[in-house]
Amino acid sequence: MSSNKRIKGISVTRPFYFGNIAMPLTGKKAADSDHTHKWTVMVRGINNEDLSYYIKKVVFKLHETYANPLRTVEQPPFEVSETGWGEFEIMIKIHFQAVTSEKPVTLYHHLRLHPYEDDPSGKPWPADRPVSSFIYDELIFNEPTEQFYQILSEHNALTSNLPAKKPNKDNPTVPQFSVQLEQEELERLDHAQREVNMQIMQLRQQMAAIEQDRYKS
Repeated sequence: MSSNKRIKGISVTRPFYFGNIAMPLTGKKAADSDHTHKWTVMVRGINNEDLSYYIKKVVFKLHETYANPLRTVEQPPFEVSETGWGEFEIMIKIHFQAVTSEKPVTLYHHLRLHPYEDDPSGKPWPADRPVSSFIYDELIFNEPTEQFYQILSEHNALTSNLPAKKPNKDNPTVPQFSVQLEQEELERLDHAQREVNMQIMQLRQQMAAIEQDRYKS
């Protein structure tokens, strides 16, 4: 029989992402005529994993100018949709199911409405193309209770469920988080580190040459 006794030396990681999707308002305007975009802020599981087996509710704190800025979502999808004209920081507080015996986790996300860059083809961002801003994160459950560990096992959640390959990059509403992306990021970091090391070595050689010329003179 499972219990609330914690399992020593065990750590379980659950990957997820949070962020927003935004689209400019066209045609029929929102109730507030100065609103320019419709957006949705969310907390979602990788590969559309249903997070409700360990997440009880998610509280989103919007800008104080919104009616009822504190929005509580108690079942998936854990998201809030609104319209507006400005970008601002949204507080996201994740509350866990009682069986986890875990304290809430607070995140912060800057609502993004504008692309700030060209589309993947290098052309100007199309007016009808959604803008997305997703952040990959992981919830780490150190020494989970026996009962929670059993639930994780029943949901095949004891190992990461990151997909091997990146999905279609032409769809901005689908996050690119994958083992492939992780490897590409590691390779970019490794390349950048080698470049920095090379520049440091060149600067040291230049400084040594300057010191040698001073000594000769």
